[in-house]
Amino acid sequence: MNKSIEKAGNLHKPVMPSEVLDLLASEKGGIFVDSTIGMGGHAKAILLSADNTEVIGIDQDAAALEIAKENLKEFNKRLTFIHSNFADIKQVVDKSGISGVDGIIADLGVSSYQLDSERRGFSFRFDAPLDMRMNPDGDIETAAEILERLSEEEIANIIFQYGEERFSRRIARRIVKRREMGDPVKTTFELAELVKRSVKRTKQDRIHPATRTFQALRIAINGELEILEEFIKDSIDLLKKDGRLVIISFHSLEDRIVKRTMQKLAGKCFCPPKFPKCVCGMSRDVKLLTKKPVVASENEQFENPRARSAKLRACQKLK
Repeated sequence: MNKSIEKAGNLHKPVMPSEVLDLLASEKGGIFVDSTIGMGGHAKAILLSADNTEVIGIDQDAAALEIAKENLKEFNKRLTFIHSNFADIKQVVDKSGISGVDGIIADLGVSSYQLDSERRGFSFRFDAPLDMRMNPDGDIETAAEILERLSEEEIANIIFQYGEERFSRRIARRIVKRREMGDPVKTTFELAELVKRSVKRTKQDRIHPATRTFQALRIAINGELEILEEFIKDSIDLLKKDGRLVIISFHSLEDRIVKRTMQKLAGKCFCPPKFPKCVCGMSRDVKLLTKKPVVASENEQFENPRARSAKLRACQKLK
């Protein structure tokens, strides 16, 4: 195992760190952007892989940034922290006065810090206000406010589209019925219990019945899918020639967007076969480094349950 990964072990466990370092080619040094730095696991491994490496760490969660600053204080001279959404990566790098970067990493999962928080509302392990905002200081609605405002059909569509939950209509119906009785869903336990009563489970189901609903609300509230394709395109623009982009996703819809966008940038046309010319906007800007998604080893999945649903894709800039 890479020595830099072993040294990074005092942090929470980053997902597939060896694969990330290999695909970023970080041992060569250079300037890298960790666009979702979280608690700093991947950033630390990158910084330890070469003495001439610098990292720009971005995160929209100010509390997570403070933890990362403490975890990575030994690298202060080679590390810059920016409180921002990863969707703003282009503006962040431009303001830094850097003409191009050597690598970019994005880990799209919820950090262990956020999941372990008893106040943020991401997890049904704790009874907390139903918040789920990645940036709690941002001017967006909480999950509770969304469920109190949207129609039954809109709630069902969110749960089905972003959570792929087949009982979405039944869940939405119960949420709205409770709201109409003057008792809207306000906490994580309330929502989890309502979903549990709405979802039929089989012996093959290994996840909690509320998992997909919580995931869907988080994605919808934070607009995670809407900004992903543009983020990938902006990241490629920022890379130097031969620079690399690595993205780790934890949801099939996210992985689908990453796959399709990278394929289009690699020159694959998605137009119908009978179209006389390409109108989908494909271009030959990158080379795919992962034709299939990379998944964590069985050993890592056993040691780090968060890695079980992770899929990693990477590409290299050509022009």
